Amino acid sequence: MDSGHVRLDHGSGGEASLELITDIFLRHFDNQYLSKMDDSAVLPPVYASLAMTTDSYVVDPIFFPGGDIGSLAVHGTINDLSMQGARPLYLTVGMIVEEGFLLEDLDRIASSMAHAAAAADVIIVAGDTKVVPRGHADKIFINTSGIGLVPNGLNVAADNARPGDLILINGSIADHGITILTQREGLDFQGTLASDSAPLHSLVDAILGASPEVHVLRDPTRGGVASALNEIAHQSRVGIELSEDGIPIRKEVRSACEILGLDPLYIANEGKCLVFVAEKDAQRVLKAMKKHPYGAKASIIGRVTSDNPGHVLMRTQVGGTRIVSMLTGEQLPRIC
Repeated sequence: MDSGHVRLDHGSGGEASLELITDIFLRHFDNQYLSKMDDSAVLPPVYASLAMTTDSYVVDPIFFPGGDIGSLAVHGTINDLSMQGARPLYLTVGMIVEEGFLLEDLDRIASSMAHAAAAADVIIVAGDTKVVPRGHADKIFINTSGIGLVPNGLNVAADNARPGDLILINGSIADHGITILTQREGLDFQGTLASDSAPLHSLVDAILGASPEVHVLRDPTRGGVASALNEIAHQSRVGIELSEDGIPIRKEVRSACEILGLDPLYIANEGKCLVFVAEKDAQRVLKAMKKHPYGAKASIIGRVTSDNPGHVLMRTQVGGTRIVSMLTGEQLPRIC
């Protein structure tokens, strides 16, 4: 550890590996499961449906306003579970680290992950670290897997949208993607840009507690709101109508998108949730969302129809209608 950088022998499985795990990962993640240092974690029995997910994070830059690759990995995995209505319980963490990576930065990332997990009452129960030679990775990649409990009878999958549902979102869109892009390219826009990365499980609890008629939950990450809504329209065989006036976009984000020629509907989010709920309960759910810190700017952005199944249309501010299609190509790589 004296060199201040990750060495190849830190991934050898020998003394240096043990030193790295003990001095950084166990120091931040230590708990009754991880401290046993076994090849897997033996967890308490549960008698309910389980949700399980896995995701990998390769974001560039690894540190950015509003978070870093560590907190993003924790939040992203928690949110994938939350979008099934699950209560997140456990995470695993796999790290691929490039030789020469600063140990100080690795410690900072581990600390960020530990704080994010603790704040969400989620336990990191197992992990793995691999070190690859210089040039065979870009600083650090993180894989996380998560397990959560799903309430009996709950179905909020993408094929469950129903005509008449109203569509809600918990706040402004495109914050994460535009923040990453401007940081990566060294662009300076007036105002404060920051990622919206956040764990949404407690917000989802409030949403589900407000109505038994929540039909779909989805976090619009890569591909943004437009791609997420197109997937739901296709899988549920319904039409979706958006109102351009109702979609919240921060002034700084809108300005950046206009200058860069980007449509905020296709920009990634990491702390946003689309909610499809029966119209009769929409105001009750909206009120519950607005009471939550991650839903204070919630709004109704559209509705589900039986017309134009599989398609998303938008009523524009000038009174016209345009098709909102699925994202084609890779608009912003290395965004999460």
